[in-house]
Amino acid sequence: MAAWFEDEEFWKAYGPLMFDGKRWAEVPAVVDALERLAGLEPGDAILDACCGPGRHSVEFAKRGYRVTGVDLTRDFLDAARDSAEAEGVDLELLRADIRGFSRPGAFDLAVNLFTSFGYFEDPADDLAALRRFRESLAPGGSLVVETLGKETAARDFIEGEWFERDGWTVCTEFTVVGAWEALKNRWVLIRGAERVDRSFDLRLYSGLEMKRLLLEAGFSRVEIYGSVEGAPYDEKASSLVALAKA
Repeated sequence: MAAWFEDEEFWKAYGPLMFDGKRWAEVPAVVDALERLAGLEPGDAILDACCGPGRHSVEFAKRGYRVTGVDLTRDFLDAARDSAEAEGVDLELLRADIRGFSRPGAFDLAVNLFTSFGYFEDPADDLAALRRFRESLAPGGSLVVETLGKETAARDFIEGEWFERDGWTVCTEFTVVGAWEALKNRWVLIRGAERVDRSFDLRLYSGLEMKRLLLEAGFSRVEIYGSVEGAPYDEKASSLVALAKA
């Protein structure tokens, strides 16, 4: 049975809700922060793992970086190609699973952004993905993972909400799995007679757990932050951001 994230029909409906105008508008500031956090040099090679519709890939390419975007969703890759063409930039876009994609020593920076980590059923697959990222980095290269930390998930937990977006009525439900091992998400999208109902688990890592996992994957040094701007991972953190060095 295919995993939920391989369901193209779900992403056709859900994608526009995730990547609305607000999310596109924030991209230049996010890439500014990533340049500072990772200490990028002109012309560096970047892997955008789980690139989605190419928001960050296109922005990196506009700044002169050599960019490879990897994703499983065909519609997202098609959208990324359209965006790259509209901006007049070149991107390498590949349909691949991050658990298996590896290009040894090819990249100066790998990024996995916008809570795109922790959805595999088997925790061992999270480690496998991180090991592929490590293999794909040049000596001294960096990985940046931005996800939902266990601490912030507990702090901000809600059972669900209703809202309207992009013509859809959206109902979300959230349930804690085990001892805060994961957060079960249920998204119900309603538009006229159309209804999309999907559930999935997001595995949660504390800052310490993420650091230990990255070190186990072969990284030499790991720093944990509360934002891509490098804020402390404390009670005010907006997300869990790991900077790992090859």
